[in-house]
Amino acid sequence: MVWLRYLIIQISILASFSTAVHLNLNVTSSLQNAASLVAVGLMDYYNGDQYGQTIGMFSNPYYWWEAGGAWGCMIDYWYFMQNDTYNDIISQALLYQTGDRNDYIPLNQSTTEGNDDQAFWGITVMSAAERNFTNPPPDKPQWLYLAQAVFNTMALRWDDSTCNGGLRWQIFVWNSGYSYKNSVSNGALFHMAARLARYTGNQSYVDWAVKVYDWMEKTGLISNDTYFKFVYDGASIETNCTDITQFQWTYNQGLILSGCAYLYNHTEDSKWLTRTEQFVNGSAVFFNNSIVYEAACQGSKRCDNDQRSFRAYFARFLGVTAQLVPTTKDIIMDWINTSAYAAAQACSGGTDGHTCGLNWFNIGWDGYYGLGEQMGALEFLVNTRALDMPAPYTSSNGGSSTGNGAAGTEKPPTNLGPLHITDGSKAGAGIITCVIGLSILLCTTWLAL
Repeated sequence: MVWLRYLIIQISILASFSTAVHLNLNVTSSLQNAASLVAVGLMDYYNGDQYGQTIGMFSNPYYWWEAGGAWGCMIDYWYFMQNDTYNDIISQALLYQTGDRNDYIPLNQSTTEGNDDQAFWGITVMSAAERNFTNPPPDKPQWLYLAQAVFNTMALRWDDSTCNGGLRWQIFVWNSGYSYKNSVSNGALFHMAARLARYTGNQSYVDWAVKVYDWMEKTGLISNDTYFKFVYDGASIETNCTDITQFQWTYNQGLILSGCAYLYNHTEDSKWLTRTEQFVNGSAVFFNNSIVYEAACQGSKRCDNDQRSFRAYFARFLGVTAQLVPTTKDIIMDWINTSAYAAAQACSGGTDGHTCGLNWFNIGWDGYYGLGEQMGALEFLVNTRALDMPAPYTSSNGGSSTGNGAAGTEKPPTNLGPLHITDGSKAGAGIITCVIGLSILLCTTWLAL
């Protein structure tokens, strides 16, 4: 059983290493030990394998979208550390949450899910395809297929009726934020288009990436600076997207930065190189003495649970940018390595001795803890090996995952044959009809009284 294997894994790891996180990037075993301890701390928040809990979900108060992001962290842990300890658990989680149409809109999230929520699961399975993570069984949807289904269903929601285009934050009209067009939703669509373009070689994905980028820049969600480029939070359709909310978040910057890097690596078009370098320059706002921090909330100590995970995705996107665009590698690897050391010394809290904190400028643990803190530390640790490992694979240079350009848009199967209604079925239907009719009558009578 998966839960039993996981319990044995935790016991063996804790027995093998000192509880404190020590890091020496010049010694491979030191990095592996440090990353293993932080990964154990991350998985301590996973309760999806417990009785009565939902496979793939982490403990409260962590939302569904962050679970998708966390599994992406664990794929990076497997890939960079070459450690398959958690692979069965990762696969089980990713396949369980796909939803009936394999587009990561499961029924348990179908009334609350936003475009950005769906996107982060799509980004994770895209990583699984690009890293050649063990493919699902033949009777299950494949990683590339799932990523394409997420992209396609998001692209179908492109809204030209307001702000001359763009994705709304929310999928469903009844959710708060439906009138807001935010950078994380649009940036994720751009980001996935860029990655799918490079993996598949399909020009239509490039066209979509250009469309989204141009809209974001024209709207003002991407700054028009010539040296530094920044990504702002979003804008409301009630003002035709003219009231830009100028908060800057690490994960928004990373989505656009790495999307440009993927496009340059794929197309060799110099404009994407220029843009990549401009976003790298702009990313300096999130570093102090090369140590990363969430500038919009960390200084005021107001980062919420979501925001405390943003640095994890930023680290991932920085690492892949360094892999794909050599001119960026020196400054990015300085940021990653310096932040990794800072994170490691901050992962010294809790009863386990390897609970990670939020403020990595602090000497030792700062008292903060959570899934986001573990994710951020783990991603910076493992991405110190970004230049030691191959860049993301494509379908033409070793990527084995398969997909379908129409994924997520196919009609439900109709070749079910003639429907045969038995006498038993008729009787059952009659009973159900009587029960429903009686319920309506009783409810009407109660309301009248």
